[in-house]
Amino acid sequence: MTKNRNSIDVENEWVVTAMVWLMRIVVGGVFVLSGLAKAIDPWGSFYKFNEYLLALGWGGFTGLSLCGAFALPIIETILGVMILVGVYRRVAPILTLVFMLFMLPLTLWLAVTNAVPDCGCFGDALILSNWGTFGKNVALAFGLIFLLIFNTKVKGLYGPAVQWIIAALTFAFALALGLYGYFTQPLVDFRPYPVGTRLTTAVSSGMADDEYMFIYSKDGEEVEFTIDSLPEESDGWEFVDRRPIKHKPDTASIILQQRTHQLAVIDGGLDVSDDVLASGQQQLLLLFPDIQDVNIAHTFVINELTEYARAQGASVYGITSASESQIDQWNDISMADYPMLNADDSDIKMMARGNPAVVYVNDGFVKWKRTLGSINAERLRDPKVTLATLSSDYNAGDILRRLVSAYLLLMAALLIFNRTHVLMKFLYERLFKKNKQSEDD
Repeated sequence: MTKNRNSIDVENEWVVTAMVWLMRIVVGGVFVLSGLAKAIDPWGSFYKFNEYLLALGWGGFTGLSLCGAFALPIIETILGVMILVGVYRRVAPILTLVFMLFMLPLTLWLAVTNAVPDCGCFGDALILSNWGTFGKNVALAFGLIFLLIFNTKVKGLYGPAVQWIIAALTFAFALALGLYGYFTQPLVDFRPYPVGTRLTTAVSSGMADDEYMFIYSKDGEEVEFTIDSLPEESDGWEFVDRRPIKHKPDTASIILQQRTHQLAVIDGGLDVSDDVLASGQQQLLLLFPDIQDVNIAHTFVINELTEYARAQGASVYGITSASESQIDQWNDISMADYPMLNADDSDIKMMARGNPAVVYVNDGFVKWKRTLGSINAERLRDPKVTLATLSSDYNAGDILRRLVSAYLLLMAALLIFNRTHVLMKFLYERLFKKNKQSEDD
């Protein structure tokens, strides 16, 4: 009877351990993904905070949005990592559940009123409906209640002595992502205009004639012709149909062709997108999401950049959603000699982060984009640097790989340092008991 009871206890212990680790991975993983998706793009979080405050009628507090845009994703990431690796086993579920007690009524209100169409829980990486978001938060709350009861019964990956270091490393990692995203550009671009996107218009987004084969019939025989070799109908040829030409581009070309997004640019009520985004040319787009908040000190760099771009054969355009009077005021203050055009506010903010931001377009493709403040003005005076290579001093992929590698290596090194004595103790006991048993035999 005792043996059966012990076996049942062991079995229950394994079930609890497995369930605790499952909840840690699910709940902690969701929080980590949510936090990092927002940490990478603080400008997006800033805009989303403004939407919430305006929807709540708290427009006077929008000055706090930037603080929230950095603080919220860092808090989410730290809480998620603490739950995921099992540190602060009692405190982490309590703090996270308190966080969820605030988020649950907020997301329920959003689901009922739809005051903000997209909650922004995962930034632009994953868009959930408001009811989907509320359901996700309810599931997380149940997971946290389970951890609140059982989390202390299962040890974590790290011992208590290094728990604070885990939180500190995670804080530094999330903050670094946010600083790069705010001052330069997000290290991962989940928006519709990533580098490599082909900018099209509603008129020009269709296929051109030279991308088709034209089928003509004569004497019962059908023959295909290109646009440059069409036969004369007077010779008896009759048009039958046309089909797209199936090219065999390399993988990179396929990816570029798939990344297309329409952009409408307006001048005096007229759509001038085809002129602004003319193929075979270079364009430097100066984006002003909030032109009234642009620091006047930026005008000197903008004017220098404008001269630099024109000297290399590029057209320069300012793009904003501001009113005509606001544009006139900007032109007077900045002495801008580039045309100021209008575009949809959301398109401007999605294309590039920053106020102002700079986007370089060549042959209709987005080649690079930066906040104006991150551009090194000294490179404008370097004869070896062209407009195409002006942003070569910033490689988002390399920076992200270095940050992630450094964080994971430090976490792994800390784990080895913290848990080596446990492994040594285990090996010692096994070897000592085996030797002692051999001696007794």
